Amino acid sequence: MPQLIASVEGVEIKHVYLQKDRTTLGRSPDNDIVFDNMVVSSRHCVFELKGLADVYIEDLRSTNGTYINGQMVRRQKLRDGEVIAIGNFRIQFLEATEKPSGFGETMAFQLESAKPTHAVFQVLSGSSAGLEMPVVKAVTTFGKPGVSVVAVSHRRDGYYVAWLDGTSRPTLNGDTIGEDPVMLSNHDVLELAGNRMLFRME
Repeated sequence: MPQLIASVEGVEIKHVYLQKDRTTLGRSPDNDIVFDNMVVSSRHCVFELKGLADVYIEDLRSTNGTYINGQMVRRQKLRDGEVIAIGNFRIQFLEATEKPSGFGETMAFQLESAKPTHAVFQVLSGSSAGLEMPVVKAVTTFGKPGVSVVAVSHRRDGYYVAWLDGTSRPTLNGDTIGEDPVMLSNHDVLELAGNRMLFRME
């Protein structure tokens, strides 16, 4: 089954299997794939599934365009392994022949087998102080869209945080998080949209 793997700055944020004849991508919440970012048009592009694995991408006259290998595309057939660029989003197309029983569960099992850990963020400030939010998925997002959003990814060698979106840059232990993912250490303090959160690994 064909699939799309979306990432920002090397951090995977979404994994989608193309099962419908038409799968739309855009900023508007009624799309099949939603990227809440101003570089993405409300209806940006569409993926059309023909037969079992032939997939065509069509740009829906987006403002900032859809690119493959640095070239703006209008409509073309996707080849296995090609990477689509929309702003700072990267979407890899894979011609998978079958869908795993559960991608998230499989990924989590592999990661935990390599390095068994349990990670949580504990809110230190505001009305939610004391609240604990577990990091259980391969990629977990935190924050408020349009203000500040980060993605925390669980990789084989540990946990990484990356800034995804928003006008307010998050900080880690007082240092601004830049364009590249930063590895998290036990008891790091993440400040996100005015909220301070303690990262713990157990």
